[in-house]
Amino acid sequence: MSTPYASTQPERAAIDAASGIVVLDFGTNWCGFCRAAEPLIDEAVAEAMAGQPAASHIKVEDGPGRPLGRSFRVKLWPTVVVLKDGQEVARVVRPGDAGAVREALAKAGA
Repeated sequence: MSTPYASTQPERAAIDAASGIVVLDFGTNWCGFCRAAEPLIDEAVAEAMAGQPAASHIKVEDGPGRPLGRSFRVKLWPTVVVLKDGQEVARVVRPGDAGAVREALAKAGA
């Protein structure tokens, strides 16, 4: 079973200061698109991050009044934002297959 989207969010400053690869996975636990894409995202992230000790996958519950999603201008769920050393290097919106997420992770060197 996958990890649910967390209702608590890290601060944007902490994300910007993070070193290594950070995968922000924005969505909600009740979203049909999120539930359909979840195994694809989890598969790609697990494969790419297997050899990356300084990498993290953060599932963030998004919605109105959620500042982290707004700061990344998330409009549709799920949105996967890949960062390296605090800088966005790739983004995938509503991935239809694990390959799209793998390509985004490759841009970060994962």
